[in-house]
Amino acid sequence: MPPTLSATAVRGSEFTPLLQRVRAEGLLERRTGWYARSIALNLLLTAAVWSGVVLLGGSWWVLALALPAAVLGGRTAFLGHDAGHQQIAASRRVNRVLGLVHGNLLLGMSVGWWTDKHIRHHANPNHVDKDPDVGVGAFVWTQRQAAQRAGLARWLTRHQAGLFFPMLLLEGVALKVSSLQDLRRQSGRERLVEGSLLVAHLAGYATLLLLSMDPLQALAFAALHHALFGLHLGSAFAPNHKGMEMPDPDGEDRWGHLRRQVLTSRNVRGGLLTDFFLGGLNYQIDHHLFPSMPRPNLRAAQPLIRAHCAAAGLPYTETGLIESYRQGLRHLHQVGLAASR
Repeated sequence: MPPTLSATAVRGSEFTPLLQRVRAEGLLERRTGWYARSIALNLLLTAAVWSGVVLLGGSWWVLALALPAAVLGGRTAFLGHDAGHQQIAASRRVNRVLGLVHGNLLLGMSVGWWTDKHIRHHANPNHVDKDPDVGVGAFVWTQRQAAQRAGLARWLTRHQAGLFFPMLLLEGVALKVSSLQDLRRQSGRERLVEGSLLVAHLAGYATLLLLSMDPLQALAFAALHHALFGLHLGSAFAPNHKGMEMPDPDGEDRWGHLRRQVLTSRNVRGGLLTDFFLGGLNYQIDHHLFPSMPRPNLRAAQPLIRAHCAAAGLPYTETGLIESYRQGLRHLHQVGLAASR
């Protein structure tokens, strides 16, 4: 039977029975075989697609390969994400190497930049002063942020719900730019390693395209590839927290780990296709509660976590994929109305 909580349970202890049950079920143990197969298959398919790019480089049909290249890039990003959370190997050094290979070398995305940003997000999801994912940027997430916008930024905020998915087409390039900019923050050795791999990625990517096709085709392929990659990755992250609870930045934070992660997160229902498209991020509540839990164990942990939330009187929010987008866009629209006043 799932663990239950007494009515007088202290909030800070609500998570402990769940942790004990999950650990006893072996759901925190590494799945190195699963990850080894996933990494090998992803590398094999990626090599096949890019070999196809070389072979079709003289034809405009090469643009058709931008889609599978973007989808496999998403798989690469999800593996880098898991390495950053120490899900793949017991050794932090091995996870670091895997993150550098999948992030910096294969995608041109700094694992150091992503890890710093993502750790702060996991510690305080949806907190406007502590979570960089809901800070002021191209989009804003609270009416207070919206009311402070001016000029072109105010116009963008008024229309941000409609612009959300179109602007994701720029995310693939934005990730590379942010990664390069973050090198200034990094220490000398870290900057050397990460910077060298980022340069190697950019040089290799440009060389492969320019040797395979003429400059105009290369530019078209790169633009389409990055647009589709940004749209895919952004669409995978979009359902997770937008439109969910946001802690009051001016109030006292009385939420423990369980409430902080559950109330701010949303799961997406679905089967293997959803798992593939969202890279396991569809189990967002479960992932936030146990960020080091291997991805293939999240589905097995879900019933335990759902039952525990019910016993604690917490909503375990699950929707379909389309509904998750609808809720997120509704939130963006409501926030944007503050810029119309």
